[in-house]
Amino acid sequence: MSDDTQQKGKTGAADGVPENNEQVQKERNARILKQLTEELGISMKQVTTTVGLLDEGNTIPFIARYRKEMTGELDENQLRDLDERLRYLRGLEDRKAEVIRLIDEQGKLTDELRASITAAGKLQDVEDLYRPYRQKRKTRASVAKERGLEPLAEWLLSLPRSGDPVEQAGRYVDAEKGVPTAEDALQGAMDIIAEHVADDAKIRAWVRRYTWDNALVVTEAKDAQQESVYEMYYAYSEPMKRLPPHRTLAINRGEREEVLKVTLEVQQPERILEYISRQVLRNRDTVAQEPIAAAIADGYKRLIAPSIERELRGELTEKAEEHAIGIFAANLRNLLLQPPIKGNVVLGVDPAYRTGCKLAVVDETGKVLDIAVTYPTPPNNKVAEAEATITRFIEKHKISLIVIGNGTASRETEAFIAGLIAKLKGKHELQYLIVNEAGASVYSASKLAAEEFPDFDVAERSAVSIARRLQDPLAELVKIDPKSIGVGQYQHDVASKRLEESLGGVVESAVNHVGVDLNTASPSLLSYVSGVNATTAKNIVKYREENGKFTDRSQVKKVPRLGAKTFEQCVGFLRIREAANPLDNTPIHPESYGVVDKLFKQLRLELSAIGSAELNAKLRSLDAETIAPQLGVGVPTLRDILDALQRPGRDPRDELPPPILRTDVLSLEDLVPGMELQGTVRNVVDFGVFVDIGVKNDGLVHISQLADRFVKHPLDVVAVGDIVTVRVLEVDHKKGRVSLTMRSQEQS
Repeated sequence: MSDDTQQKGKTGAADGVPENNEQVQKERNARILKQLTEELGISMKQVTTTVGLLDEGNTIPFIARYRKEMTGELDENQLRDLDERLRYLRGLEDRKAEVIRLIDEQGKLTDELRASITAAGKLQDVEDLYRPYRQKRKTRASVAKERGLEPLAEWLLSLPRSGDPVEQAGRYVDAEKGVPTAEDALQGAMDIIAEHVADDAKIRAWVRRYTWDNALVVTEAKDAQQESVYEMYYAYSEPMKRLPPHRTLAINRGEREEVLKVTLEVQQPERILEYISRQVLRNRDTVAQEPIAAAIADGYKRLIAPSIERELRGELTEKAEEHAIGIFAANLRNLLLQPPIKGNVVLGVDPAYRTGCKLAVVDETGKVLDIAVTYPTPPNNKVAEAEATITRFIEKHKISLIVIGNGTASRETEAFIAGLIAKLKGKHELQYLIVNEAGASVYSASKLAAEEFPDFDVAERSAVSIARRLQDPLAELVKIDPKSIGVGQYQHDVASKRLEESLGGVVESAVNHVGVDLNTASPSLLSYVSGVNATTAKNIVKYREENGKFTDRSQVKKVPRLGAKTFEQCVGFLRIREAANPLDNTPIHPESYGVVDKLFKQLRLELSAIGSAELNAKLRSLDAETIAPQLGVGVPTLRDILDALQRPGRDPRDELPPPILRTDVLSLEDLVPGMELQGTVRNVVDFGVFVDIGVKNDGLVHISQLADRFVKHPLDVVAVGDIVTVRVLEVDHKKGRVSLTMRSQEQS
């Protein structure tokens, strides 16, 4: 067991800080609050209040929506940044306390060292300071110390002006201890010096900075004859500090798959040796200059360089992962907030070749009405039979929309559906849409899907999921592990725990932004509501099934294991469409119902006027800053109340453009350069945007073709789900690739 592990087991304080030491805790908290204020550029009052709200167990969506006065209207992104940094800084303080304790127990803690550790701003700085005192596995230096050679190393480091190092080393010759010659003794002392230099926090910090600024990431192929997706990296180099995140992750994957060999090549490494020599060899007249210079060179090459390379590549990877997670999170949010297409009976089609296309008909509420399997695609080609089955469904259920998953056999199925629509034109008005089915197979094979549809097979569940994605993307996509939704880049190459945390926060944010229908929401959807966990979500649904629909928000208090705190956090995000109190179908929190009552008395109107032109006209004429003091409420909260009253039952997704519905199919052969099309953004990555224009493969708009101006990142211009107008630049029929542009004709 390591020293660290043993000591962790002994400490009584949960965070490594001595128990009952209020002064230490106060100083620690003050440092954290000060650093948060400086880093985030917000006031000390905002930081202190927000930290207090988080520590009380309030969720970020709740704080962002219902505690604006207290936080100075910090938005959700600012709150998440603060929460993340708060957790990091608290962890940093815990580690500082632990390191101070561990060094103190060795009897080596000085006031200067304690101050340096306390002032450290990053975990890496703390670890550098702790490095000389950390228990190490057996090293050349530790062996030399065991052989009694530390005094010789200390003599050399004292920079003596006289004496002979070899002669001095001769005093330590002891064959029984494993030091048969003076040269062996001198080498052992040099090993100790090399480790001493490598453990010096100041030296490591300087070398780390220099390497970051002056190193190239160099990649080469392990087998130059091997064909792979990494061929551009077979003989490649780029300054480390300028390596883009997506290339970092691509190189890492190539190395992991043993296709690439990756090294750091430091420019002018002699400058590093010169710097270390200046720190150690302050007296150049010493007789120890030669052995110390040799020890410095050895310490850098054998100990410092490999260690710094690992650290910097780890830091580079961490930054790249954070960037990739950020892209994935932005794409996921936009996908989750796609506008639902309401009021349609929908036919969902999960396409396939040999096993056939699975069909599922769902009504306007998502209830499954019919399922079947047809075989219109190769190798079966039972087109007439498939047409008969689908036509029967159309007539029986009054289907108006057909949704096709974009997986295997998608385009062949699309051609079949488009042909059928043409045949039925005049008799039935039909449109179709291809949706991204990423994650549908994961969901359909899950325990959740089995509970929801115990009598359906996996493919049938997938067809239902595809149909429902059109009706309410958010409600359906929350059933799927966010990592499986497929709207990022290199999501399989990033830290899964961090990705899970980030994407979970995105789903939580999207669900609470939209609000949840208390009487129709699934446990999956409810579990993302502020303050509600999976168990509580199931209890809500169970209560609803046993007692009938909720008619009043206050009934939620009767749900088993849903306490007062959970009620406070969740109730504002729950909607009851046909509630006796119309406020229950708005994002107005019950704690503000009294404010609304006062407002309506001033206006001399009843709550039944909500949604009327008369009320909306009066509300638009009000000045929130003037009447907020009269109503005893903060201005930000009153603004939200006035907005909610003017748009009861509002779904923010309805304000976005609906997806493109089609009636005919487009093939790669139909495309010619210059053709203008409308398409849907399917994915945004660092180097461009993939757009569904209705052909087999999505077209790519390279970042250089996104606008007439310079674009730093594609997310600055477009988002997943956007409807965009593009022109065809080039069609590669052999590879099935389409290059598109969004630039004006004169500029492209």
